[in-house]
Amino acid sequence: MAAALLICVFYAGLIWLVFFKFKWLKFSIPWAVISFWVGLHLLLVFLVGMRFMTPSSSTATIVQYTIQLVPRLPEPTLVTEVLVEQNQPVKKGEPLIRFDRRPYEYMVQQMRALLARAEQNVKILEADVQVARQNVAKAKAQLEYDQYDQKLTAGLAGTGAGSVEESQRANAQAQVSLATLMEAQAQLVSAEAKYNSQIDGVNTSVAEAQAKLDEALYYLENTTIVAPEDGRIMNLQVRPGMVAGIVRLGAIASFICDDDRYLMATYFQENLKYVKVGQEVEVALDLYPGQIFPAKVADIWKGSGTGQFLPSGNMEKFYPQPPEFPQGQFAVKILLDGPDQSMFPIGGQGIAAIYTEESSFAYLRRIAIRARSWGNWLYPLDI
Repeated sequence: MAAALLICVFYAGLIWLVFFKFKWLKFSIPWAVISFWVGLHLLLVFLVGMRFMTPSSSTATIVQYTIQLVPRLPEPTLVTEVLVEQNQPVKKGEPLIRFDRRPYEYMVQQMRALLARAEQNVKILEADVQVARQNVAKAKAQLEYDQYDQKLTAGLAGTGAGSVEESQRANAQAQVSLATLMEAQAQLVSAEAKYNSQIDGVNTSVAEAQAKLDEALYYLENTTIVAPEDGRIMNLQVRPGMVAGIVRLGAIASFICDDDRYLMATYFQENLKYVKVGQEVEVALDLYPGQIFPAKVADIWKGSGTGQFLPSGNMEKFYPQPPEFPQGQFAVKILLDGPDQSMFPIGGQGIAAIYTEESSFAYLRRIAIRARSWGNWLYPLDI
């Protein structure tokens, strides 16, 4: 900056000495044009310095996180109460909108009954296992008796002391007892499988009923929409008597979060050459004419959708960019200083100047941004 000033002073002095003091040359129109042309190019040094050392953006915008309030209910439900007004500040957990609880209370009662029945069925399954085990034991005892009778009648028939028909009857009875035992064992396996069907030590039917009850309790809880964090309601589109449907075509209100607001400003890519995180920023918001707010660079988003290609089977076609098409810019995230962040509402616009270093160019930028801020008292002219 100092060198540029010295060069300009030297050039002005040279013009004065040559054309006016010693009059070595006659100051004519051609010499006037040449002198002005050279001087104008010398002044470009200041513009280049301000552009790169103190880049400025006129697209700075206050950004706040928003949460779209959408009913989380499985079926169309009547709105019974709206507990907040438009633009009303609320605290985290404060109820905002209430829906008709009755259908979901009935659902909870139904699921509790199903859970009780499932728990009772587990006891029945346990008893079925005991009955099946007794049946297996009874079938084994009957089989042993019939097999003994089979051997006894076969021995008597072999010695002629008994009839062959009696031996055949005992043999058939032993086969029936064997089949009965196998049936009892299969029933025992089935009863034990039903009883031992578990997830994490809980019977599957009980776990299923408990899951349905938890789901019903979840929907019952969501009949009241509460504030997800500190903030305020905007775009409130719901009134008592309205039915919120299961089809999610849009939110019924927008919730503006108080925390983590920031200023987003876009800059030409070449202007970010010397910009780094933590550098000083001055912001002039249109909402506050004549005021300058200090801030810091929080992040530099070096990327944009211009360089993104979506997956497709078609080859990309590349054309020269039209001259009137604006150059792609990168965004810079800026955090405003000061404890009262409520002064900076969502959508607030203004100018943000980044000071990469403290130099004479910074003084010029400080003058320029303050002049622009004071100009907001008059511009735009909407009298």
